[in-house]
Amino acid sequence: MVIEIRDDRQLRSLTGLSQAEFEQLLPTFTAVYLASRQAEYEQAVQAGHRQRKQGGGRKSKLPTSADKLLFVRYYYKNYPTFDVLGTQFNMARSKAHTNLHLLSPVLHETLVQLAMMPQRAFKTVEELTLALKGIDRIIIDATERTYRRPQDAKQQHDHYSGQKTPYA
Repeated sequence: MVIEIRDDRQLRSLTGLSQAEFEQLLPTFTAVYLASRQAEYEQAVQAGHRQRKQGGGRKSKLPTSADKLLFVRYYYKNYPTFDVLGTQFNMARSKAHTNLHLLSPVLHETLVQLAMMPQRAFKTVEELTLALKGIDRIIIDATERTYRRPQDAKQQHDHYSGQKTPYA
């Protein structure tokens, strides 16, 4: 692995997963990743954009599927900046950004296939009530981040949060 994991406690603090949970996700994550890469390769070949055979080119800083899963889970557990993420995994911040956006859909599809993805949208109030059955308290954690204001007035209006005062 790219980051040396000493024990189960450290893996849990970096990814939110125990060793057993990590190993349970890994085979499905690997299969979904390989299928997505194969589909991208075939699409590039058909479009005539492929210059090398599959597997050619520069080697990844995340050589194994375990490294890829660790990378994406580390990001979603800790939400570091791309500078910090790149430093932790020995890559440039732009590559950290690229890898995250490549691997996030793979993690999402893995969780969907394993029926571990929580439901995020409900069509009716009854559906929501059924999903919350047995839960007596809900905590919503929201962090407001600064956003670069667009210059266009319509875009400014679309992104306006309603907050009257600047960030403290």
